[in-house]
Amino acid sequence: MKKQTIKEIFGRFQQQTPHPETELVFANSYTLLVAVVLSAQATDKGVNKATAGLFSCVKTPQEMIDLGLDGLKDHIKTINFYNTKAKNILELSEILVRAYKGKVPGDREALEALPGVGRKTANVVLNVAFGQDTMAVDTHIFRVSNRTGLAPGKTPLDVELGLIDVIPLPFRQHAHHWLILHGRYTCTARKPNCAGCLINDLCEYQDKTTLC
Repeated sequence: MKKQTIKEIFGRFQQQTPHPETELVFANSYTLLVAVVLSAQATDKGVNKATAGLFSCVKTPQEMIDLGLDGLKDHIKTINFYNTKAKNILELSEILVRAYKGKVPGDREALEALPGVGRKTANVVLNVAFGQDTMAVDTHIFRVSNRTGLAPGKTPLDVELGLIDVIPLPFRQHAHHWLILHGRYTCTARKPNCAGCLINDLCEYQDKTTLC
């Protein structure tokens, strides 16, 4: 895809939604980290429903430790794989208290060393909490990037590196939110709304006319 086309795509996204935000509800960098860990293979809506009560009483790693494993499980039992996620959250909370004085580190290597935190989760935290120009490639971004021709790739890492390479610097801060929202509400997996798509004329998807 040509550089000018990519610039136009993100220019339209910016015009439509100048300040996109994550749909996860959080109070600080720690609760953001917890919410993102919980969001793996779960919807933001489901996570927000589960954390509404949790975050009313827990906002720090120490408060999570004090709540305990059973207490945490009781709050998040509606979320997929809640047993494993609860264990990881308690362990990462203990590490944050022990090694980082209860603070979430703004460093990729440190984040990815925490239980339950992979590259995608680290990218979200670095972007949302620390303002870094990272690209958290989830299923929506992976689909949109390949379908539109924006940054084709066989793996999430391929797509991530491709997007970082082609997206103009002024748009990188919000790029992954624009792409997630586009994939979630317009360029959906089963029946993309090509007729109502903001970038229909710029997209390289070969089958869009038959799916509209």
